[in-house]
Amino acid sequence: MKMMRVTINRYVAVITVAGLMFFGLFMAAGGTHGIVDAFYRFWPFTAFVVIGQLLPVRIPHRGEEEEITTSSTFAFALLLGAGVAPAAVAFAVASVISDLWNRKPLWKAAFNVAQYSLSLAAGWAVLVAFDIPPSFLATSTFDGVELLVVLLSATAYFMVNNTVTGAALALAQGMRVVPYLRRDFSIQAGTAGVLLALAPIVVVAANHSLWMVPLLGLPMFTVYQAARVWLEKETQEHHATHDNLTALPNRALYYAQVQEALEDGEAGTAFAIMIIDLDRFKEINDTLGHYAGDQLLRQIGPRINDVLRDVDTIARLGGDEFAVLVPDIKNEVAALQVAERIQEALEVPFTVEGLALDVDASIGIALYPDHGVSLDDLVRRADVAMYMAKEAHTGYEMYAPERDQHSLGRLTLLGELRRAIDNGELVLHYQPKADLNTNRIVAAEALVRWEHPREGLLAPDKFIPLAERTGMMRPLTLFVLNSALRQCREWHAAGQPLGVAVNLSARNLLDLRFPDEVQRLLTTWQVAPAWLELEITESAVMVDPSRAMHVLARLSEMGVGVSLDDFGTGYSSLIYLKRLPVNEVKIDKSFITHMTEEENDALIVESTIDLARSLGLRVVAEGVETEDVLQLLGNLGCDMAQGYFLGRPMPAADLTNWLEGAQPQGGGGLTVAS
Repeated sequence: MKMMRVTINRYVAVITVAGLMFFGLFMAAGGTHGIVDAFYRFWPFTAFVVIGQLLPVRIPHRGEEEEITTSSTFAFALLLGAGVAPAAVAFAVASVISDLWNRKPLWKAAFNVAQYSLSLAAGWAVLVAFDIPPSFLATSTFDGVELLVVLLSATAYFMVNNTVTGAALALAQGMRVVPYLRRDFSIQAGTAGVLLALAPIVVVAANHSLWMVPLLGLPMFTVYQAARVWLEKETQEHHATHDNLTALPNRALYYAQVQEALEDGEAGTAFAIMIIDLDRFKEINDTLGHYAGDQLLRQIGPRINDVLRDVDTIARLGGDEFAVLVPDIKNEVAALQVAERIQEALEVPFTVEGLALDVDASIGIALYPDHGVSLDDLVRRADVAMYMAKEAHTGYEMYAPERDQHSLGRLTLLGELRRAIDNGELVLHYQPKADLNTNRIVAAEALVRWEHPREGLLAPDKFIPLAERTGMMRPLTLFVLNSALRQCREWHAAGQPLGVAVNLSARNLLDLRFPDEVQRLLTTWQVAPAWLELEITESAVMVDPSRAMHVLARLSEMGVGVSLDDFGTGYSSLIYLKRLPVNEVKIDKSFITHMTEEENDALIVESTIDLARSLGLRVVAEGVETEDVLQLLGNLGCDMAQGYFLGRPMPAADLTNWLEGAQPQGGGGLTVAS
């Protein structure tokens, strides 16, 4: 953003200095004499230039309003009939009056004067090159050659004026100059260009009588009306094929362009399509509001456009999803280089409402014909690659058939997961938790497994991520919670007073109904809240801290225990530890497993135990796999432990037998609480 501002500022400065230098040269070369000599023509035409600047006609174009003025018609007529100096002075007077009237800053007025001076200089240079002095046209009629020269002069004026202003607008919006100029050339040529061509008629009319000049208002009005009708039609067509928010091609136009590329590809031309999805865009919307989110989305297209070629296309498919079409791509390496440039462009912070926002994106790439020969196949496979990039946090990924098969299998699992809950295919395994102060088993963590009829026993990492990205997380958590509380009740009824721990996801912490569901299940199974521990992770809280805090506060008020899982792996655990309504922290197993061998791990564990104790929190160590680690934790004052040395996750029946004395998995001489 800073570089963009520097670029536009330098451009404006260069144009302003160059244009004002030309204006000074015009005046030094006898500008005042030209005004005196054409006095009767200068002031009426200057009045028309001022009126044209003050009363522009606004027409709809690409969802916005653009202005067209008649000032160029009369200023160019002055160039033809009185010379370049009178024309430049007339434009300068009109620009200053108009800009001051509209309360524009002085630098804009200076830029406009310079812009018109450069344009008039270009038109004047053509006349001089063909040895046709402007004063000659004030007293003569046009023959064929002279008319052709005048049209060439008008073309030079139009091209310079359109380029200077268009480049400024493109730079100000962070867009590439050449595509911007090409995009708006037809509208400018069809309106401003046509009005400019009326200048010779104005000169001829003035040669006969100045009173005839106002009669030209009728054809000018006709030009305006024709342009308005044409632009309204173009605007309707534009709305049908472009996104209203970003003005980028929409899904329909993008798919049409891909289809055209497919038809061209039949001749052997390869191309790439890319699906781009912004990561954590919902957080920006929820934190700063939808208006800020819209501002960010408007900046995505220009930022990506900066690193694309003129022939490439960037489109918005909807929401925070964009797509790029890269025609005539050589190979996978070239496509990956484009994706890397896009990734680097998006890594530069975006400025929204005065805030610098870091935005990450996941990009999926599919190539024609390597990855598909139809629109549906290419889009779907680019989408698969995008989700692989999102899951692996790699930024961008090329489509790979083996990954596609994996993704399709997981989609199949997702459909089967909906039925698995109802069909009783999900089961809970329980891992015991030991109190190191009493050397007793006091609780068990409930871990869900899926007894899949085709795939066998599936670990949670095979299906939990799918559930978290869909609406399945809520029914899955409630199933686990219901089953765990029912088992807790059975243990209590059998004289084994064990608590149960259940893991929550970010979706659960965003569900304001969840505390009520917990209360309902506690009541159903007649389990006191103190026997239930809900385990959360810092990352889950950080999705929406305010909402999560509200849900956790309600659970804590009910008497339900809250445990902060994987403690030590989050970047702000210490900050949130004293704010979260938790009564327990679980030190991540990455610090526990090798703490007897790694001195740093032991120091971290000891410091964490001391910190938790100072805050009045219970400490649980997970990942205990040896007796030495268990003994060291006890010496350090750790409250509880769980891990393979104490007991692996097992079905409820096996844990019950283990608790009754038949301990099949080690156990370190621990006994059940009574």
